[in-house]
Amino acid sequence: MSQNVQQPQMTLVQTPDYRESYANSVQVRVSVWDFQLVFGLASADAPDQVTIRNQNAIFLSPQQAKALWNVLGQNLAQYEQAFGELNLEPQTHSFPQGPIN
Repeated sequence: MSQNVQQPQMTLVQTPDYRESYANSVQVRVSVWDFQLVFGLASADAPDQVTIRNQNAIFLSPQQAKALWNVLGQNLAQYEQAFGELNLEPQTHSFPQGPIN
């Protein structure tokens, strides 16, 4: 026997301290109790030097981390279907030499 469980109505509210930021670096740290996502900005200060300036850390329960993994996977699949496959950069860093205009 299955019961129809009605989903609660969701209301999204942005708190007064809500902020948006950009990150091109994410570090994942894991413990028994939670996942920590550390977001930052990576920049090449010299051809052989990359600096990562960490901005925010978000802690997630393992259940929320898995839910995030699922929703990101679904959204990435839809993105690639619409715009083409995303290729990750090689793990070696080869930054351009010379002046940047």
